[in-house]
Parts: sequence; C-alpha cells; structure tokens
Amino acid sequence: MSQPPNAIADLSRPAGAEAPSRSEATSRPRRPTMTEVAAEAGVSQTTVSLVLNDAQGARLSSETRERVFEAARRLGYRLAKRSAPAQAGATAIGFVVNEISTDPWAAIAMDGARDKAWEHGLTISAAVTRGDAEMEQAVLAQIAAQPLLGLIYGTIHTRRITPPPALYRLPTILLNCYVADGSLPSVTPSEVAGGQTATARLIRAGHRRIGYINGEALMDACRDRLKGYRRALAAADLPFDPDLVRPGNWEPSAGYDQTLALMRLADPPTAIFCANDLMAVGCIEALKEIGRRVPEDVAVIGYDDREIAQFTHPPLTTVLLPHFEMGAEAAAYLIDHARRAPPRPPQIKIECPLIERKSVAPTPPDGEASASPSSKARKAK
Repeated sequence: MSQPPNAIADLSRPAGAEAPSRSEATSRPRRPTMTEVAAEAGVSQTTVSLVLNDAQGARLSSETRERVFEAARRLGYRLAKRSAPAQAGATAIGFVVNEISTDPWAAIAMDGARDKAWEHGLTISAAVTRGDAEMEQAVLAQIAAQPLLGLIYGTIHTRRITPPPALYRLPTILLNCYVADGSLPSVTPSEVAGGQTATARLIRAGHRRIGYINGEALMDACRDRLKGYRRALAAADLPFDPDLVRPGNWEPSAGYDQTLALMRLADPPTAIFCANDLMAVGCIEALKEIGRRVPEDVAVIGYDDREIAQFTHPPLTTVLLPHFEMGAEAAAYLIDHARRAPPRPPQIKIECPLIERKSVAPTPPDGEASASPSSKARKAK
C-alpha cells in the first residue's frame, strides 16, 4: 500500500540506544520517573528526554546536560530496555494525533510513548491528521494494515470526541481525549486536582484573596481548572468572589491585561493563579510595571510547566501538565492489553504535580502564623 506523503513516520530507537536484552528481568521495583529527574535538575521533561536520549541537534548547554545527568544518577534513573510482549509480528505502536506543531504537548506525549515502547523493544509509527477527516480515514486504514501492537489516538486539547469506527477494530487507547460512554480506554490529565493543587499552594502561603485568570471558557481544561480553584477555596472555608475570576485566551497579553484589571479592584488579590504559563508571563510583567514585587507583594502561579517557566524573573512556580507520563501510560496500557484484556475500558487520570520555583513564597513552618500579605500590609500602615 502506498504511503501518503508526510502522513506516517517510523520513529526509530532513541539515538545511541542498544538493542533490547531479552535476558533482563521483567519484574522490577518502581523506577524513578522522568518528571522526577526534571524536577531534581530544575528543567523540563523535554530537556531531560533530549539529554538522556542524546538527541542530535538539541541546543543545550553543557551545564544543563550535566545537571540532567547528575540528577538522573542521584535518583537512579535510566532508560530501561526490555523484551517485547509475546505477540507475533508486532513491532510498533501506532500514534495518531490531530496536531503536533502548534503546541509542544503532542510531541512530549509521543516522547513518553516512545520511551515506554522501546523498553519493550517496540518503536512508534506516528501520523498527524491536522483535523482532516479524509486524511484521518486514510491514515487509520494504513495504520490498521501494519503489524501493530495497538493504537494511541490523541488530540492536542483535552476534549470529548466522537471516535471514528476504525478505533473499535484494533486495540486502541485515547490520549488527552475521551468518549462520553467510556467505551474506549482513555488517559487524560487530572485537571480539577491540578487547579486545586495550585490554589491550595497559594492558600498555604497565607493568601486569602486569590485572583484567577482563566483560558477560553468552553474548553475542558478551563472548566476543570476553575472547578479545582473553587474546591480549594471551599476546603479552606474561603468565599468565592466572582470579581477575582477573569477571562483569558492563553496568551501573555491576556495575563497582562487581566492582571491590571485585578489590581485595580478596591480590594485587589495578593496572589494570582494563571491557567497557563504564558498568561503568567504577562501577569508578572504587569505586576512589575505597577511596582509590585513577585512574590513579596503578589504571588504568581502558572500551569503547564513550559520551558519559559524556568526563565521568568523570578522563576515561575507552576503545575505540570503531565503529557510525557500520559504518553507512557497509554503505551503501557497497550503493552499490557496485548497479554490480557481488562474487563472494562479504564478511564485513567494522571496527576498534575506542583513544580516549586520562586514566584510563591515558601510555606510557613508548621505551627507558625501565616498572615496573608494583605494583612501584613494593613498592620504596617
């Protein structure tokens, strides 16, 4: 069968990787994750993957590379290689996504799936459909004709989908999307818990007036992160003030404009939670422009853990959007499914952990009073 140009690419083994040994044991204690290495080194998951896989052409300093290697050594992390599951002829896992160039998330998820697949001697066969229904139909037909272990079908934004019938004809797991009736397994980020984690971190730092700059309201991520924000307030017995919630559009300009609007309130917030890191960049710039220090006067927390979060001033405390782990979990499901089918399709939620940097003050020690910055300012007057 002829191959559509640029539709499907075979992603080979990571550079420098040895052939998988079939004598290694398959039963091991829990290994450190790439997220833990990234947190230890103070870099992103993408950077860790580039360094440890010796990616050619990656523009990374020798100091960054050494930090990653040292963090991996301290934690005992390594890219394990194991034998493939016993399924005759299966050499790869299919990875089909609607977009890969507009945001880093699909590429990061594919890195996670690739690393997990290679632990079992499998490669990734990837395709991008750009939301074109005709191309998607052709790609899925071609994928189904290959000797694949199964298919990962993903979307760039978390959302509910109406799956094409082809997804029911081979082992499939949905990545960053789901079906309403749960008839296909899925892996999605735990966004409600992520929003709650971010807000709770600000509350632990003593803040009681917390602004929230959201993304585009119709998106699942926005609704769920806002729900988490409200849950954290309720858990701390703090009132929800709709004046503190502002609409955004994921861009730095929205973070900038909405921060100025929040700070013009009669009782402005002492902390601002931005629903993504790009808006947090705009938020920090707006606060600097009006003479507010971060985090001394106003704390800022983001969401996603993009590369830029390390380079803001101060570096941005944020919540990780765990696409690498999601991709790895999707591949792990297919590998396990090749051996035994689960009784019902699992709907897997992956934790969105907090990444501590410098834009939120440290949590006061247990037992020490944690007056909010606003109350401290009132006492000083």
